[in-house]
Amino acid sequence: MSNDNNNSRSAGATLSVALQFAGNRLLASLNPTDRAILEPAMSSVLLNRGDVLFEPGEDVSHTYFPGPGVVASLVVTMTDGRAVEAVTIGREGAIGGIVSAGNKPAFARAVVQIGGIALKMETAALESAKERSGAIRDLFSRYADTLLAQTMQSVACNALHAIDARLCRWLLTTHDRVDSDEIALTQEYLAEMLGVQRTTVSGVARVLQERGLISYSRGRMVILDRAAIEQCACECYRDVQNHFRAVLPDARPQKVVDSKAG
Repeated sequence: MSNDNNNSRSAGATLSVALQFAGNRLLASLNPTDRAILEPAMSSVLLNRGDVLFEPGEDVSHTYFPGPGVVASLVVTMTDGRAVEAVTIGREGAIGGIVSAGNKPAFARAVVQIGGIALKMETAALESAKERSGAIRDLFSRYADTLLAQTMQSVACNALHAIDARLCRWLLTTHDRVDSDEIALTQEYLAEMLGVQRTTVSGVARVLQERGLISYSRGRMVILDRAAIEQCACECYRDVQNHFRAVLPDARPQKVVDSKAG
């Protein structure tokens, strides 16, 4: 009887992981054969806002695949404590162990901006899966290219574009990943992501609110006019989106769970 109960719990956990594949664009694009390689090494994890997945210099022992609504950042911190976001990652991608083979030290801090459910696996297991499947290896190589493109675009954006355009770009990038017009964040956190003073963010947010693009109160920002925000954003948002579509045109959800299951 106890064995039957254990098997039922195991089957339920496996189904849960399989269902969660549909929530991550990279995983959902894999065919059943390649999913079967990854699924046994996967587990579900709850990520909370502010969780640090790894710090600079730490071995990246695990790779995380955000589900719907989860947003994390790779943040570069200076010796004086100032920090700025280099990459935003949500359900379209993965965090940690994408390029390197094995447990290599991280260069940036990975911090959760908006919490939720993600899938997690050991980086070593991901490397093993890449060796077993050319399709998995190719998918992550192409995804690594999109991360590099986003990083390079962030460098140019932070150096050349005005803070209002950068803020609008950040709002669009986050809005794409949260499945809601409401984004939970504080001005302090947003200022850190953009590498500016809180008062600067407050001033820009106030102007956007007066123009009817957003509403903001008590750590809650609501997108009111996305089209207008897109007009205000710099070209960096569009360029990164276009590159992602060009490099990962095959990343489309496939059938994840057999309809006869259960």
